[in-house]
Amino acid sequence: MHDKGQLADIITYTSFLDALCKNHHVDKALVLFNMIKDQGICPDICMYNILIDGLCKSGRLENARDIFQDLSIEGYRPDVRTYTIMINGLCKEGLLHEALAFLSKIEDNGCLPNAVTYEIIIRAMFEKGENDNAEKLLREMISRGLLQG
Repeated sequence: MHDKGQLADIITYTSFLDALCKNHHVDKALVLFNMIKDQGICPDICMYNILIDGLCKSGRLENARDIFQDLSIEGYRPDVRTYTIMINGLCKEGLLHEALAFLSKIEDNGCLPNAVTYEIIIRAMFEKGENDNAEKLLREMISRGLLQG
């Protein structure tokens, strides 16, 4: 594109980033992400979410945490999708207590968990045999009107 005199915009870069992550080229996605920032283009929360999700899905939870931490340094506020991605990554690694900590941080940072957020952590708790805690969260989800009881 650039060779033909056309400059990529944030939508194009977001599409490239998403494709790289979905095709398990997370290292290339990181290079692209840093290149975008070096060009003075401010990544939006969608780009961060794509990158964090790609890192989590490729088993690079520590890198995902680093990017998540960078959000506040860069002046961004994680949204419910960002938290849900991190909770999913933590649950996949069996880190339920950390996932619960993220669940409590959502509201502290001005977001509300949604049905998907709860479903991810509830499913992980049932899989780990933490049925009482899973049922407690299920009741909380119902009381918030996220699931019809």
